[in-house]
Amino acid sequence: MADRGGVGEAAAVGASPASVPGLNPTLGWRERLRAGLAGTGASLWFVAGLGLLYALRIPLRLCENLAAGTSSLISGLIFIFEWWYFHKHGTSFIEQVSVSHLQPLMGGTESSISEPGSPSRNRENETSRQNLSECKVWRNPLNLFRGAEYRRYTWVTGKEPLTYYDMNLSAQDHQTFFTCDTDFLRPSDTVMQKAWRERNPPARIKAAYQALELNNDCATAYVLLAEEEATTIVDAERLFKQALKAGETIYRQSQQCQHQSPQHEAQLRRDTNVLVYIKRRLAMCARKLGRIREAVKIMRDLMKEFPPLTMLNIHENLLESLLELQAYPDVQAVLAKYDDISLPKSAAICYTAALLKTRTVSEKFSPETASRRGLSTAEINAVEAIHRAVEFNPHVPKYLLEMKSLILPPEHILKRGDSEAIAYAFFHLQHWKRIEGALNLLQCTWEGTFRMIPYPLEKGHLFYPYPSCTETADRELLPTFHHVSVYPKKELPLFIHFTAGFCSSTAMIAILTHQFPEIMGIFAKAVLGLWCPQPWASSGFEENTQDLKSEDLGLSSG
Repeated sequence: MADRGGVGEAAAVGASPASVPGLNPTLGWRERLRAGLAGTGASLWFVAGLGLLYALRIPLRLCENLAAGTSSLISGLIFIFEWWYFHKHGTSFIEQVSVSHLQPLMGGTESSISEPGSPSRNRENETSRQNLSECKVWRNPLNLFRGAEYRRYTWVTGKEPLTYYDMNLSAQDHQTFFTCDTDFLRPSDTVMQKAWRERNPPARIKAAYQALELNNDCATAYVLLAEEEATTIVDAERLFKQALKAGETIYRQSQQCQHQSPQHEAQLRRDTNVLVYIKRRLAMCARKLGRIREAVKIMRDLMKEFPPLTMLNIHENLLESLLELQAYPDVQAVLAKYDDISLPKSAAICYTAALLKTRTVSEKFSPETASRRGLSTAEINAVEAIHRAVEFNPHVPKYLLEMKSLILPPEHILKRGDSEAIAYAFFHLQHWKRIEGALNLLQCTWEGTFRMIPYPLEKGHLFYPYPSCTETADRELLPTFHHVSVYPKKELPLFIHFTAGFCSSTAMIAILTHQFPEIMGIFAKAVLGLWCPQPWASSGFEENTQDLKSEDLGLSSG
């Protein structure tokens, strides 16, 4: 319900679960079995291979062969291992060993070691920092209301839309965002500090009413009731308006005392966070109730009044509201400010930029016409924008094209992951449908993105490499009844499969020929006789047949 610490800091994927109300953290036995088999597939094949070799050690006389040495066997094993390593890591093991270990021995030490301040070292550090930030979970800027939306979904369907891990992160958000070290100075804040730690929703609601009995102007108590007790957006807006009145009063008092001590400065930061959160949720209530211009005004005022809090991603709420108004020039103005190379990207930024460029050409776009005359400059720009968006988050097109069913978005998302794709498509699908031909252009061009990305995927193209941690984090964030989308894997070339199979079969034939030369010779002659029949073979067969017939006749006459 809150943006952590007022600066939108991300929660690490590996954060330990804390006590929080909600769902059972344990997965079903089918999910655990599937995950275990997926993680131990290579190990099971390896153990099965060792068991097969052990069982055939006596008839194949493997000990004698290994002692004598078989070049075909060794070559085949090397090729099999090279194929397996390339399939798993996307690079050649021999090449990696040559570059990493043999190059320094051959005089490449100076070029392979980077100075601390060199561009290559700086680039590596920047890449590692980017990968670390992309493997973190962020607060969903368009998250729904628990009481008025998530709980109503549970009442209707009987399914829980939020996971234990997601609600655990929200509990950490609340404690960081709505509490501070000076809560003991006000009894109502002390009660609310305990309320945010409660696991049971009724216990939290009861504690909020106790805080209001102690102080009728406790803004955080109204916030909790608006988020969790209100069953409609109208009720939530009414409670948020009461929270706004109380929050503005407390905020003015904190401003007057902010320079008295560090504790008062911390209290001002907390009260600022509470006020910004209340105004933002009021803007979202206005947007959901159809008062879109009012919502846009509140968001613009927030961004002007509190510019340091840009990491709260309020501009994503503003983009969605402006798209609903079809104010495309204003959308472009917001993108010009936030779609900058120095600022973090998101699916909302990338796909909204693609939508605006698609809008200029989608109405008259036709695949047949484009294939005959080629793409115009505007169409090339639109296609490139779609490729850029798809590379950032490849899961979004399936939801926009309705190839996968949507669910309620979680309270936290993982950038470039399936959770972010759901959150974006849940609110922006209507904007794509409103522009004629936009989805048609997306359907014709989005798959071409994967042909542009180098292989292995660690290299990336327009963005940093796609993080490998997204699938694990999305499975924690999304409910079990949803099939998590994973990054499309590029298939290995046919040459790799052919080489591996050819080397393996050659090694096996060599072993059998060495162990059983007579049997393999007979087998080889039989195969050659079937594939390449000789002319003399048939005549000889007829002569032998005549001899056999005469002998049979002689025997019968005798």
